[in-house]
Amino acid sequence: MLIDTHVHICDKAFDTDRCKVIQRASAAGVKRMIAVGENMEDAVRNLELTEKYPELLFAAGLYPLYAEPGAAEEMYEFIRQNKSKLAAIGEVGLDFRTAKDGAEKDLQKKVLEGFAELGLKLDIPLNVHCRSAGRQAVSLLLEKGVKKAQLHAFDGKAGSALPGVEAGYFFSVPPSVVRSRQKQKLVRRLPLSCMLIESDSPVLGPEPGKRNEPANCTIALEAIASLKNISVEQAAEAIHENTECLYGPVA
Repeated sequence: MLIDTHVHICDKAFDTDRCKVIQRASAAGVKRMIAVGENMEDAVRNLELTEKYPELLFAAGLYPLYAEPGAAEEMYEFIRQNKSKLAAIGEVGLDFRTAKDGAEKDLQKKVLEGFAELGLKLDIPLNVHCRSAGRQAVSLLLEKGVKKAQLHAFDGKAGSALPGVEAGYFFSVPPSVVRSRQKQKLVRRLPLSCMLIESDSPVLGPEPGKRNEPANCTIALEAIASLKNISVEQAAEAIHENTECLYGPVA
Protein backbone atom coordinates (compact mmCIF):
# COMPACT_ATOMS: atom_id res chain seq x y z
CA MET A 1 0.00 0.00 0.00
CA LEU A 2 1.31 3.42 -1.01
CA ILE A 3 0.39 6.54 0.95
CA ASP A 4 0.37 10.04 -0.52
CA THR A 5 1.42 11.95 2.57
CA HIS A 6 0.73 15.45 1.20
CA VAL A 7 -2.00 16.26 -1.32
CA HIS A 8 -4.19 19.32 -1.85
CA ILE A 9 -7.19 17.28 -2.94
CA CYS A 10 -9.48 20.16 -1.93
CA ASP A 11 -7.91 22.37 -4.61
CA LYS A 12 -10.25 23.75 -7.24
CA ALA A 13 -8.12 22.06 -9.89
CA PHE A 14 -9.88 18.82 -8.89
CA ASP A 15 -13.44 20.14 -8.71
CA THR A 16 -14.50 18.64 -12.04
CA ASP A 17 -13.11 15.12 -11.59
CA ARG A 18 -12.07 14.61 -7.95
CA CYS A 19 -13.74 11.22 -7.68
CA LYS A 20 -11.92 9.94 -10.79
CA VAL A 21 -8.61 11.34 -9.50
CA ILE A 22 -9.02 9.35 -6.28
CA GLN A 23 -10.03 6.26 -8.23
CA ARG A 24 -6.95 6.57 -10.46
CA ALA A 25 -4.76 6.87 -7.38
CA SER A 26 -6.26 3.74 -5.86
CA ALA A 27 -5.83 1.84 -9.12
CA ALA A 28 -2.15 2.84 -9.14
CA GLY A 29 -1.69 1.48 -5.61
CA VAL A 30 -1.99 4.78 -3.75
CA LYS A 31 -4.64 3.63 -1.34
CA ARG A 32 -4.62 6.45 1.21
CA MET A 33 -3.96 10.19 0.91
CA ILE A 34 -3.37 12.82 3.60
CA ALA A 35 -5.47 15.81 2.58
CA VAL A 36 -3.58 18.92 3.68
CA GLY A 37 -4.83 22.50 3.57
CA GLU A 38 -3.56 26.05 3.59
CA ASN A 39 -6.30 27.96 5.45
CA MET A 40 -9.62 27.61 7.23
CA GLU A 41 -11.60 27.24 4.01
CA ASP A 42 -9.39 24.30 3.05
CA ALA A 43 -9.71 22.77 6.51
CA VAL A 44 -13.49 22.79 6.42
CA ARG A 45 -13.49 21.44 2.86
CA ASN A 46 -11.03 18.68 3.73
CA LEU A 47 -13.16 17.61 6.66
CA GLU A 48 -16.14 17.28 4.31
CA LEU A 49 -14.11 15.37 1.74
CA THR A 50 -12.64 12.91 4.23
CA GLU A 51 -16.15 12.10 5.39
CA LYS A 52 -17.13 11.39 1.77
CA TYR A 53 -14.03 9.52 0.60
CA PRO A 54 -12.60 6.79 2.89
CA GLU A 55 -9.29 6.97 1.02
CA LEU A 56 -8.60 10.42 2.49
CA LEU A 57 -7.07 11.26 5.86
CA PHE A 58 -7.81 14.66 7.38
CA ALA A 59 -5.26 17.42 7.97
CA ALA A 60 -5.63 21.12 8.74
CA GLY A 61 -3.09 23.90 8.91
CA LEU A 62 -2.09 27.41 7.95
CA TYR A 63 0.27 28.02 5.04
CA PRO A 64 3.04 30.51 5.95
CA LEU A 65 1.69 33.05 3.46
CA TYR A 66 -1.46 33.29 5.60
CA ALA A 67 0.37 33.42 8.92
CA GLU A 68 -1.13 36.20 11.02
CA PRO A 69 -2.26 36.16 14.65
CA GLY A 70 -6.02 36.10 14.10
CA ALA A 71 -5.96 33.34 11.51
CA ALA A 72 -3.50 31.34 13.61
CA GLU A 73 -5.64 31.49 16.75
CA GLU A 74 -8.69 30.46 14.74
CA MET A 75 -6.82 27.48 13.30
CA TYR A 76 -5.39 26.47 16.68
CA GLU A 77 -8.92 26.31 18.07
CA PHE A 78 -10.25 24.42 15.04
CA ILE A 79 -7.50 21.83 15.50
CA ARG A 80 -8.28 21.48 19.20
CA GLN A 81 -11.96 20.95 18.40
CA ASN A 82 -11.24 18.33 15.73
CA LYS A 83 -8.19 16.64 17.27
CA SER A 84 -9.74 13.15 17.22
CA LYS A 85 -10.28 13.37 13.45
CA LEU A 86 -6.86 14.71 12.48
CA ALA A 87 -4.08 12.61 11.00
CA ALA A 88 -1.78 15.63 10.78
CA ILE A 89 -1.44 19.34 11.42
CA GLY A 90 -0.57 20.77 8.04
CA GLU A 91 0.49 22.25 6.10
CA VAL A 92 2.29 24.64 8.39
CA GLY A 93 5.80 26.03 8.30
CA LEU A 94 8.09 28.72 6.93
CA ASP A 95 8.38 30.27 3.48
CA PHE A 96 11.22 32.75 3.33
CA ARG A 97 10.93 33.05 -0.45
CA THR A 98 7.67 34.95 0.02
CA ALA A 99 8.53 36.74 3.29
CA LYS A 100 9.18 40.40 2.52
CA ASP A 101 11.25 41.29 5.57
CA GLY A 102 12.50 40.18 8.98
CA ALA A 103 9.22 41.04 10.68
CA GLU A 104 7.30 38.73 8.37
CA LYS A 105 9.81 35.93 8.95
CA ASP A 106 9.48 36.41 12.70
CA LEU A 107 5.70 36.19 12.45
CA GLN A 108 5.92 32.96 10.45
CA LYS A 109 8.23 31.54 13.11
CA LYS A 110 5.88 32.55 15.92
CA VAL A 111 2.89 30.93 14.22
CA LEU A 112 4.87 27.74 13.54
CA GLU A 113 5.94 27.65 17.18
CA GLY A 114 2.27 27.67 18.11
CA PHE A 115 1.56 24.72 15.84
CA ALA A 116 4.62 22.90 17.20
CA GLU A 117 3.38 23.33 20.76
CA LEU A 118 -0.10 22.20 19.75
CA GLY A 119 1.23 19.14 17.95
CA LEU A 120 3.22 18.13 21.02
CA LYS A 121 0.27 18.64 23.35
CA LEU A 122 -2.19 16.71 21.16
CA ASP A 123 0.36 14.14 19.92
CA ILE A 124 -0.40 14.88 16.26
CA PRO A 125 2.36 14.93 13.60
CA LEU A 126 3.26 18.18 11.86
CA ASN A 127 3.23 18.24 8.05
CA VAL A 128 5.73 21.01 7.39
CA HIS A 129 6.40 23.36 4.47
CA CYS A 130 9.84 25.00 4.51
CA ARG A 131 10.67 26.72 1.23
CA SER A 132 14.00 28.55 1.28
CA ALA A 133 13.96 27.97 5.04
CA GLY A 134 14.91 24.34 5.54
CA ARG A 135 17.66 24.93 8.06
CA GLN A 136 15.54 27.41 10.02
CA ALA A 137 12.50 25.13 10.08
CA VAL A 138 14.44 22.10 11.28
CA SER A 139 16.15 24.23 13.94
CA LEU A 140 12.81 25.60 15.19
CA LEU A 141 11.24 22.14 15.39
CA LEU A 142 14.22 20.84 17.34
CA GLU A 143 14.17 23.83 19.71
CA LYS A 144 10.46 23.25 20.43
CA GLY A 145 11.09 19.56 21.11
CA VAL A 146 8.89 18.32 18.28
CA LYS A 147 8.95 14.51 18.05
CA LYS A 148 6.72 13.84 15.04
CA ALA A 149 7.32 15.79 11.84
CA GLN A 150 7.25 15.42 8.08
CA LEU A 151 9.12 17.98 6.02
CA HIS A 152 7.49 17.96 2.63
CA ALA A 153 9.30 18.63 -0.65
CA PHE A 154 12.36 19.80 1.27
CA ASP A 155 14.27 22.22 -0.98
CA GLY A 156 17.40 22.67 1.12
CA LYS A 157 20.73 20.89 1.21
CA ALA A 158 21.14 17.47 2.78
CA GLY A 159 23.32 19.03 5.47
CA SER A 160 20.38 21.15 6.61
CA ALA A 161 18.16 18.07 6.76
CA LEU A 162 20.50 15.77 8.68
CA PRO A 163 19.79 17.21 12.17
CA GLY A 164 16.13 16.46 11.48
CA VAL A 165 16.98 12.94 10.36
CA GLU A 166 18.85 12.40 13.61
CA ALA A 167 15.78 13.60 15.52
CA GLY A 168 13.56 11.07 13.74
CA TYR A 169 11.86 13.44 11.31
CA PHE A 170 10.71 12.26 7.90
CA PHE A 171 11.23 13.83 4.48
CA SER A 172 8.72 13.31 1.67
CA VAL A 173 9.65 13.14 -1.99
CA PRO A 174 7.30 14.39 -4.75
CA PRO A 175 7.16 13.24 -8.41
CA SER A 176 9.12 16.35 -9.41
CA VAL A 177 12.21 14.51 -8.16
CA VAL A 178 12.62 13.23 -11.72
CA ARG A 179 13.40 16.77 -12.91
CA SER A 180 15.05 18.23 -9.80
CA ARG A 181 18.79 17.76 -9.27
CA GLN A 182 18.40 19.15 -5.73
CA LYS A 183 15.85 16.50 -4.77
CA GLN A 184 17.87 13.76 -6.42
CA LYS A 185 20.91 14.77 -4.35
CA LEU A 186 18.73 14.80 -1.23
CA VAL A 187 17.46 11.28 -1.89
CA ARG A 188 20.98 10.01 -2.44
CA ARG A 189 22.28 11.59 0.78
CA LEU A 190 19.44 10.86 3.20
CA PRO A 191 18.77 7.37 4.55
CA LEU A 192 15.82 5.41 3.17
CA SER A 193 14.59 5.06 6.75
CA CYS A 194 13.50 8.71 6.81
CA MET A 195 11.76 8.89 3.42
CA LEU A 196 8.08 9.21 2.55
CA ILE A 197 6.37 9.87 -0.77
CA GLU A 198 3.94 12.65 -1.62
CA SER A 199 2.35 14.20 -4.68
CA ASP A 200 1.73 17.78 -3.49
CA SER A 201 -1.00 17.68 -6.14
CA PRO A 202 -1.92 19.62 -8.13
CA VAL A 203 1.69 20.90 -8.30
CA LEU A 204 5.19 19.34 -8.26
CA GLY A 205 4.38 16.74 -10.90
CA PRO A 206 6.86 15.06 -13.24
CA GLU A 207 6.03 17.58 -15.99
CA PRO A 208 6.19 21.32 -15.22
CA GLY A 209 2.94 23.19 -15.80
CA LYS A 210 0.83 20.03 -15.98
CA ARG A 211 -1.67 19.15 -13.24
CA ASN A 212 -0.23 16.58 -10.88
CA GLU A 213 -2.26 13.74 -9.32
CA PRO A 214 -1.79 11.39 -6.35
CA ALA A 215 -1.35 8.46 -8.73
CA ASN A 216 2.02 9.98 -9.65
CA CYS A 217 3.37 8.98 -6.24
CA THR A 218 4.44 5.82 -8.05
CA ILE A 219 6.86 7.98 -10.05
CA ALA A 220 8.41 9.28 -6.83
CA LEU A 221 8.68 5.73 -5.51
CA GLU A 222 10.39 4.48 -8.67
CA ALA A 223 12.82 7.41 -8.59
CA ILE A 224 13.77 6.69 -4.98
CA ALA A 225 14.34 3.03 -5.81
CA SER A 226 16.54 3.95 -8.76
CA LEU A 227 18.57 6.53 -6.84
CA LYS A 228 19.06 4.11 -3.95
CA ASN A 229 19.87 1.18 -6.24
CA ILE A 230 17.19 -1.05 -4.72
CA SER A 231 14.06 -2.68 -6.09
CA VAL A 232 10.76 -0.81 -6.21
CA GLU A 233 9.35 -3.46 -3.88
CA GLN A 234 12.08 -2.82 -1.31
CA ALA A 235 11.52 0.92 -1.52
CA ALA A 236 7.74 0.52 -1.20
CA GLU A 237 8.05 -1.70 1.87
CA ALA A 238 10.48 0.66 3.61
CA ILE A 239 8.44 3.77 2.83
CA HIS A 240 5.24 2.12 4.01
CA GLU A 241 6.93 1.25 7.31
CA ASN A 242 8.16 4.83 7.60
CA THR A 243 4.67 6.19 6.99
CA GLU A 244 3.15 3.98 9.65
CA CYS A 245 5.94 4.93 12.04
CA LEU A 246 4.89 8.58 11.75
CA TYR A 247 1.14 8.36 11.20
CA GLY A 248 0.26 5.03 12.76
CA PRO A 249 -1.56 2.00 11.31
CA VAL A 250 -4.42 4.23 10.16
CA ALA A 251 -2.21 5.05 7.18
